[in-house]
Amino acid sequence: MWHGDALDLDAYLAHLGYEGDRSPSLATLRALHRAHALSVRWENLEAVLRKYRPLDLASLQAKLIGNPRGGTCYEHVTLYAAALERLGFRFFVVQGRVQMGETKVRAESHAMVVVELEGSRWLSDIGFGAGPLEPIELTEATDAADGVWAYRLRRQEVTPGVDGWALYQPTREGTGQVDNTGDGWMIRYTFTLNPQYPVDLRVSNHFGASSPHSPFSDRVFVQRVHADRLHLLDNRLLTTVRPGVPGPPETRELEPNEVPKVLADVFGIELSPEDVELLLPKLV
Repeated sequence: MWHGDALDLDAYLAHLGYEGDRSPSLATLRALHRAHALSVRWENLEAVLRKYRPLDLASLQAKLIGNPRGGTCYEHVTLYAAALERLGFRFFVVQGRVQMGETKVRAESHAMVVVELEGSRWLSDIGFGAGPLEPIELTEATDAADGVWAYRLRRQEVTPGVDGWALYQPTREGTGQVDNTGDGWMIRYTFTLNPQYPVDLRVSNHFGASSPHSPFSDRVFVQRVHADRLHLLDNRLLTTVRPGVPGPPETRELEPNEVPKVLADVFGIELSPEDVELLLPKLV
């Protein structure tokens, strides 16, 4: 289904710097998840520049493996699912509603993988950009932390009358984030276990890349997560988040002509001269 047989698995794993075991085990999943999250950037530049993001595996391999570029969750998940399929994992893909502290019902706009191992299910979210560095077990209530980044996964009502899961993250001073719990946590996104297929991702991906109603079709947004910090670029606003450091995050407004160099130096994303020429007029 996810065209794992067409994936250049060796090239993908080499891009991640992954040299570990290839058996479909929890240890492999954890290592692969972490390597992908730390190696493949989140960026929406193709949508901003061309209003189009191909999801065929050949295009994704050329972009995410053969070039210093990244992609959105739909690109990440399509590539990652091909790798999981090739390695022999049992899994399915789901979509979630990104809330970021809001309570209104939003459209499903984020893709994730749920992996089934030894009678348990694991949420493997490698495509959010600032996402968990390890899979999170689906239970009624799971607290997940790797010493730096912390999350809570809770089973609860996610839309009126519908039970599902909510992933919480800590709120941060100076960001305007909404505390949903009263103890410093907010809902990042909600989801149900309704399986999604490549055709479903193509529909959501098309909306996200081309619709004027999509927040990611016209405005540059880039993320790079490290084990101890997160870099974000929102149009020309560069933000660095360091967990455990009190106070608001570090921010700096860039000049348009600074952005290509910051993309390369901070995010590891190198644009062609043609893409730079297309990008600069959009950085208003």
